[in-house]
Amino acid sequence: MFDAIELKKQFPIFSNHPDLIYLDNAATMQKPLCVLDAERFYYENHNANVHRGAHRLATAATDAYEGARHVVAQFINAPSHEEIIFTRGTTEAINLVANSWGNSLNTGDEIILSTLEHHANIVPWQMLAERRGVIIKIIKLDEHGAVDLAHFSSLLSNKTKLVAISHVSNAIGSIQPIQLICEAAHHAGAKVLVDGAQAVAHLNIDVQELGADFYAFSGHKVYGPTGIGALWVESNTLNSMSPWQGGGEMIAAVSFSGSTYAAAPYRFEAGTPAIAQAVGLSAALTWISALDRAALLNHEQQLRQQLEEGLIQMTGISIHGQSPDKAALTSMTFAGAHPYDVAQFLDHKGIAVRVGHHCAQPLLQSLGVSGTLRASFAAYNTSSDVDAFLVALHETLEILG
Repeated sequence: MFDAIELKKQFPIFSNHPDLIYLDNAATMQKPLCVLDAERFYYENHNANVHRGAHRLATAATDAYEGARHVVAQFINAPSHEEIIFTRGTTEAINLVANSWGNSLNTGDEIILSTLEHHANIVPWQMLAERRGVIIKIIKLDEHGAVDLAHFSSLLSNKTKLVAISHVSNAIGSIQPIQLICEAAHHAGAKVLVDGAQAVAHLNIDVQELGADFYAFSGHKVYGPTGIGALWVESNTLNSMSPWQGGGEMIAAVSFSGSTYAAAPYRFEAGTPAIAQAVGLSAALTWISALDRAALLNHEQQLRQQLEEGLIQMTGISIHGQSPDKAALTSMTFAGAHPYDVAQFLDHKGIAVRVGHHCAQPLLQSLGVSGTLRASFAAYNTSSDVDAFLVALHETLEILG
């Protein structure tokens, strides 16, 4: 059994808001005390810039920052910490790939996306297509809301250079068969970028087992700070990439006649990095690694199943996304009420949910809706949270109906 009630005590926000039922975890997760303490400890004891200082604070800051890189590598089983680039999050990581590796693409080359993608895994490729004449193709969904693998196979050709795919849909929760996608893409000679933002907190990520070439995630989606994330790049691909931002930290030498760049990953980290946030991310990954991940996954899935079983008993509610492989989130619409109105009523009852298009407008358009209400779960959620949501939702729909 997973003791979410006891674990919840590690999160100060619930002490400060004792009536809060937080079901907006797919947007951002709350932070355990150890993460907050790690950042505060850094600022109070080690605050300095990294890599070049000669004093002891700079050495301590560098050790903390580079130690965080090792923790990230271990968390996703990267072969080397030198394959980890710190970014502001998944969005910046994808933009980095599009603006660095993407410059190797030429007119007529093809990139395959899926209908499920977050805007962060659509817009950078559209911008690349405008610059380089690249063609974008889109994988359709099957009737359950997962990528249609047969259609995906039909899109692959010798023109395919990249498949960019979300591991888990942030809008409807579908989990994609990344290993199968990578195998098929590599057979066609293409690389694979995986948006892992919604996966890292729930699934055990092993980049070597998955077989991707790029894997990106955000710290705040895995109990860590905002403003920090990581991009893993397979070493041969990484070493072939040129930097996309210039400045301090990323250079070997600079003169007015030209500059030379540092080795990877440092040539992709221009300027003063998010040092304290990296320390906080390290603490978050260490914290979640100490949990029974299998028990945590089972706990979250039980909460989702409890919620969806309760929703089925109510009239006029549509659940969007019914993939057999689904993460711990539920997206819904209502026959007699607008999702935004429902969310406001729930907020008055202390229940935090997400409403809107979830930065996945093409997906929602394909489902025939403009927005949904999304409830998403994390380690600190409990069965009583689900019960309270269902009661409040029933009362709300009676008022609005």
